[in-house]
Amino acid sequence: MKERSGYNGLMELHDFQNLIDRMYSDKDRLRGSAGTFLWLIEEVGELASAIAEGTSQNKREEFADVFAWLCTLANVENIDLTAALEEKYGSGCPGCQKMVCCCNTKT
Repeated sequence: MKERSGYNGLMELHDFQNLIDRMYSDKDRLRGSAGTFLWLIEEVGELASAIAEGTSQNKREEFADVFAWLCTLANVENIDLTAALEEKYGSGCPGCQKMVCCCNTKT
């Protein structure tokens, strides 16, 4: 496995959320939820542009940025994303409770 700068091995969600918290928590908490949300939305816009016309590298970078800002917002709001995801999706689809969704919804 390729060694990553500052981290060696496969990173799990809670590890990444903690890493983001260690790196940026002082600035993030000063900015607050509303300001952090606006940064997240800006990054989502950049991801949309990358999907429309970006290179593979650009897309990877923008996906990473969106995910980092989502983790940042969760940290500001004191939400453990691992726990939230396990609670909502850990037993299957929230609608039909199946591991392969069979909800009767439009796609």
